[in-house]
Amino acid sequence: MKENPILPFLDPDHAALRTHARAWAAKNAISHEKNTMAVDDAARSLIRELGNEGLLNYVIPKQFGGTRSRVQARDLCVVREELAAAEELADTVFAVQALGSYPVTIAGTEAQKASFLPAIARGKIIAAFALTEPEAGSDVSSLETRAVRHGNQYCLSGIKRFISNAGIADIYVVFASSAPEKKLNDVSAFVVPAKTAGLEVIEKTELISPHPIGVVAFDDCLVSEEALLGKEGDGLKIAFSTLDLLRCTVGAAAVGLGQRALEEALRYSSARRQFGKPIAEFQGTQFKLAEMATELEAARLLVYQAAWAHDSGAEGTKQKSSMAKFFATEAAQRIVDQALQIHGGVGLVRGSIMERLYRDVRALRIYEGTSEIQKLIIARELMKKPSTED
Repeated sequence: MKENPILPFLDPDHAALRTHARAWAAKNAISHEKNTMAVDDAARSLIRELGNEGLLNYVIPKQFGGTRSRVQARDLCVVREELAAAEELADTVFAVQALGSYPVTIAGTEAQKASFLPAIARGKIIAAFALTEPEAGSDVSSLETRAVRHGNQYCLSGIKRFISNAGIADIYVVFASSAPEKKLNDVSAFVVPAKTAGLEVIEKTELISPHPIGVVAFDDCLVSEEALLGKEGDGLKIAFSTLDLLRCTVGAAAVGLGQRALEEALRYSSARRQFGKPIAEFQGTQFKLAEMATELEAARLLVYQAAWAHDSGAEGTKQKSSMAKFFATEAAQRIVDQALQIHGGVGLVRGSIMERLYRDVRALRIYEGTSEIQKLIIARELMKKPSTED
């Protein structure tokens, strides 16, 4: 991949991180694309390698073995962009380690942080984020999983669906209703070890792009009050804060996939000859490449602007993150589609890079808030602003 200039939203140390992540991905992550290892085993292996390489240090604060005093969206974006360009599974497991650990970082007790965060950074503990349910996807107010208190314990009961790292996670951050009568203020968060009695992975779900994901059931699963993150009723605040951090990083993964697709299209169109010359010399191909490059650059700028806004505490962070996630993932879908069109029939061959990118890019427009949800967020933020008219 060609070196990108340092964007105005990045610092010099982010360039060093990009070089580090890119070098590791070129040497290691791509090997998982062609091996015969089962997806769960490949995911475990990648997590260990990312931990050994020190890249997972960026998902936790320095106090517990991380690199910076607090987790930075820009760091996560840089790493995700480079990993996604090499292999989407590497990006996925990196992202879920961040997703599953950040609730502990922002709401855990000192004992919870010390117990889990250093091991997560080393790749010794695999984390999961259990929010989605069969009847509660975009509408998180519809959570049906219950946490009933009995003395100094909580009894968890319910089903969680589409949970990344289901079956390989060592801990699950679980969101459950602890006081149904309070509606949105009733959700609490718990960190639950995978070996807890009553917790069971009842289905492994196969997606179009390899991903360790499944359905997790809680059947009279007893956890101590020490498993509670923050206070009772803090669950949605914890969940939304976590998603606010990770949302723009999904856009970064999309940029990585788009960058790889553009490079593959440039390489192929320069080599493929028709009617006596490379197809890159035809105006129709050149228009496609120009559109792809322009959309990619716009997406990259939106993503890193949003990440910078999050890290600096600037105004409008929620709107910027939703814009970045919405535009970058939709743009990446278009870029990959155009790149496959340039490849023609070769791009449809199972196992080819374009076939893999075409499958990999699709989920980004759905998880951590669909494109439609991002539009709603953007519109709501716009309507909060005072009118400039008299």
